[in-house]
Amino acid sequence: MLNTVVLASLLLSLVPVPAPPGPVPPPAEVCDAYCDTRDPALPPSAQRSATRPHVTGPTAPGASATAPSATAPSASAVVCNLHCDGRDPALSTGGRIAQTVPAGTRRVELHFDGGETMGWAVITAGGQGDEVWLDRSFDAGVTWEPKAGATTVPAGNGGWRTLMHNVDDWNNLGVGLLRACGRPAGSSTIACTSWYRTTWNAGDRRTAAATALMQRYDRNTGLFATTGWWNSANALTAIIDNARVSGMGSYRYAIARTYDLNRTAWQGNFVNEYNDDVAWWGLAWIAAYDLTGERRYLDTARAGADHIHRYWDATCGGGIWWTSSRTYKNAIANSLYVQVNAALHNRLPGDSTYLRRARDGWRWFEGSGMVNGSNLVNDGLVTTTCRNNGQTPWSYNQGVPLAALTELHRATGDQAYLARARALADASTTSGALNPGGILFDDGGGGDVPSFKGAYVRGLAALDRALPGRPYLPYLKRQADTAHARDRSSSDSYDQPWAGPFQRSDAARQHSAVDLMNAAG
Repeated sequence: MLNTVVLASLLLSLVPVPAPPGPVPPPAEVCDAYCDTRDPALPPSAQRSATRPHVTGPTAPGASATAPSATAPSASAVVCNLHCDGRDPALSTGGRIAQTVPAGTRRVELHFDGGETMGWAVITAGGQGDEVWLDRSFDAGVTWEPKAGATTVPAGNGGWRTLMHNVDDWNNLGVGLLRACGRPAGSSTIACTSWYRTTWNAGDRRTAAATALMQRYDRNTGLFATTGWWNSANALTAIIDNARVSGMGSYRYAIARTYDLNRTAWQGNFVNEYNDDVAWWGLAWIAAYDLTGERRYLDTARAGADHIHRYWDATCGGGIWWTSSRTYKNAIANSLYVQVNAALHNRLPGDSTYLRRARDGWRWFEGSGMVNGSNLVNDGLVTTTCRNNGQTPWSYNQGVPLAALTELHRATGDQAYLARARALADASTTSGALNPGGILFDDGGGGDVPSFKGAYVRGLAALDRALPGRPYLPYLKRQADTAHARDRSSSDSYDQPWAGPFQRSDAARQHSAVDLMNAAG
């Protein structure tokens, strides 16, 4: 029977349609993850860079598919790691069943051998003609290679299994997932397990979260699919931090790949019209320098900091503007300004310029009025009055000042910076509005908000490591334990509310979870 969509298409094709009166204008461009309209005062030329790669295909955060997409391969390519696809499960030296699901009166099972980094599908309690196969995805389950190792139960057997297939594709940097599917003979009903992977590069909750984030890394653009430009800077920072705290270096390749593919984007050296974006990338490259020792990363961060400094002026007594439109002085851009400059000073022997900027930046920030009477940081200033605008005290506005003050303390040895950071941290960790039920939550959607909590816990962890007794570690562990228990999918993806339940994930939500696991580790 024709489905309704096809039938409607056939009927419409029989109806004569008059020709348009003139040329049809091209459709307006839809703003995707590489398009930025946060500041309406900026000209259209600031929304997209000609040097940025264009995105095709689904880009909506949390995009998922219930069937293979049009761009998915029609058949699985053979992957060879320790072994090539098609290895006999009888050769497995040990395994586990990840999940079992019913298929009518049959059972479909997904098996893994972690040592060989391979999996296979099994159908049991069935009979001749039952089908069983694997699906494999290299983009967090958005698309997949269908029916890998597909086979049917032969006569005289009540069950059957596929051959073993690799989860990852090491030669092509593919970070993968498998699921097992089956269909009873004569039935149109297909049953599939959820997406899972072996524990390779996922041996604990820190590395498992990082591996799930890397499933969203676009090897062609060097950015993270399902999220935007500045969010990708935070995602890369989370991956770099994960390599540092966990010792797993499997994804270090993303550092140079991201740098090489995007260094000429926008205005070059990761500079665009948004000063907070420039600073986020600067922090990513400082982290890259710390991990690799490659000077080019530090030089790029320095170029970004010098660019941002051009937007410091006397309006409201000082501070930098959020964007090149010079319409808003806000908390995130200015706290990042302090952190980047202090961090550069701490890595440039003999420097005095960046330290002076950092000190001036904090002195202005502290006196600006953006820190309210509850020691929480509101979003920014009303430009016409230079007063606190009372807007949402987002979590990242609480976390970045902690990292900035920690870098300033490292630069100067002045304990007053740590004391001030502790007062701010005490306020944010105990705020009922920020932590309903004791779990951090930003009440907002869109593409930006899911990244906020990651920046918060990263800053809090930086302060915590600088203090004797690690006073904020219990708070961080509570967040991580709750997210791991309540907000995690079968493939170690995380959603925005760490208190759960899990509904969807994207690279912004996931990097915040990686930041959390790094911080609590």
